[in-house]
Amino acid sequence: MARIVMKFGGTSMAGMERIRNVAARVKHVVDQGHEVAVVVSAMAGETDRLVGFCKEASPLYDPAEYDVVVASGEQVTSGLLAMTLKAMGVDARSWLGWQLPIRSSEAHSKARIDTIETGALLAAMQSGQVAVIPGFQGQMEDGRVSTLGRGGSDTSAVAIAAAVKADRCDIYTDVDGVYTTDPRIVSRARKLDKVTYEEMLELASVGSKVLQTRSVALAMKEKVRVQVLSSFDEPSNDDEPGTMIVGEEEIEGSDMERQLITGIAVDKNEAKVIVTRVPDKPGAVASIFGPLADASINVDMIIQNDSKDTAETDVTFTVPRADLARSVDILESRKAEIGFNRLITDAEVSKVSVVGVGMRSHAGVAATMFKTLAERGINIEAISTSEIKVSVLIDEDETELAVRVLHTAYGLDAEQAA
Repeated sequence: MARIVMKFGGTSMAGMERIRNVAARVKHVVDQGHEVAVVVSAMAGETDRLVGFCKEASPLYDPAEYDVVVASGEQVTSGLLAMTLKAMGVDARSWLGWQLPIRSSEAHSKARIDTIETGALLAAMQSGQVAVIPGFQGQMEDGRVSTLGRGGSDTSAVAIAAAVKADRCDIYTDVDGVYTTDPRIVSRARKLDKVTYEEMLELASVGSKVLQTRSVALAMKEKVRVQVLSSFDEPSNDDEPGTMIVGEEEIEGSDMERQLITGIAVDKNEAKVIVTRVPDKPGAVASIFGPLADASINVDMIIQNDSKDTAETDVTFTVPRADLARSVDILESRKAEIGFNRLITDAEVSKVSVVGVGMRSHAGVAATMFKTLAERGINIEAISTSEIKVSVLIDEDETELAVRVLHTAYGLDAEQAA
C-alpha cells in the first residue's frame, strides 16, 4: 500500500463527463488499497472568466478580494469531485485551503506556501477516506484566502505530497509523460521513463509545458517523486508507468552515461532587442537592465559585442514577447541617460534548447548543436548556456526544422516512428 497524491488540471476537470472520468481513475487507485489525496484545478477557462469579472468590477481591484473570487473555481471542482466519488461508493470529502489549513505568506495573488497542517488530513486518508483539495489556494496570516499564482495547483499538489510524506505525486495532464521533444513536431519523439529534477527544471524554464517550474523546484527541494501521466487514458492504464521526475541518484550510472541529451525544448515566447552604439564605459549595461528589472521584466539571453577598437558597443538581449512593447517604451524613455543610438527589435524568433545531465561529463554538445544547425543553413542569433543546457535563438520559421535535425543528431529518435 502506498500514499499517493493525485493532481488533475483544468482540462481534466472541464465538465461533468471528465470529472466522472477523474473519479473513476481515483476509484481505481483506491481499490488497489492506496491512501489517496486529490488536488484539483478549476475547470479549463474558469479562472480566466473569474479574472475578467474582477477587472470588470474594478480596474484597480483589491488583491484580497480578487483572491476570494478566483479561488472559487477550485472550490467548485473539489466539491463536485467529492460528490461524484461518493456516488461511486468511495468515501470522500473536500478540504478547502483554510480548513487544513494551508498557511501562506507574501502577497495576495502570488502567495507562497509556508506550512500545511496534516493531522486531520492524515487521519482521513488513513481511515480510507479520499481527501479532495482545491489547488492554487491557501490562507494568509490574517485568515483570509490567498492564491498562489498561475500554475499554483501543481505547486499545491507537490507541497501536500511533501507534507504527508507521500510515496509519490501523480500529476495528470493531456500527455502520458515527458517526451524527448514535442511529438507534434517530431513523430519519432520518445517517452522518457525517468528525468532528473534538474533536467525537468531546465526543460520547464525553456518552453516545456508539461510541469510548472515552481512545482519542480519544490519537488527537488523536498525530494518528492513526481510522476506525469495522461488523464485521458483508461483508468486501468495508470498501472502503466508514466515519466518519473526523480533525484539523480535514482537513475543508474549506466543510464547517466548513455543519456547525453534528455530532451529538446522550444519557446516561441521570445523577442529580441538590440540596443545599438551604447557607450563602452562602466555602468552603461546596468543603465539598460536596471530599469527593466525594476519593471519586473525578465531578461534572458544577453550578448555584448567586442568593442576594443571603438568607444561604443551593441547589446543584444531577449525578453518575453508580451513584454517587448513595454521594454521598448522603458528604454526609449531613458535614451538620453543610457546614450544609445537606436533600438532594433524582432518578435519573430524562437529559442531552441538541448538539455541533459550528460553534458557534465561529455564535451562537444554545443559543437554538435552549432554544426548541425549550420549544415541546414540555420543562423544562430544568440546563445546561452548552463551546466546542463545549451540554448540558441533562431528565426521562428526555422524552429521545426531545427528541432527535427537536432533530435536526430543527438540520437533521440525512436527506433520506429509513432
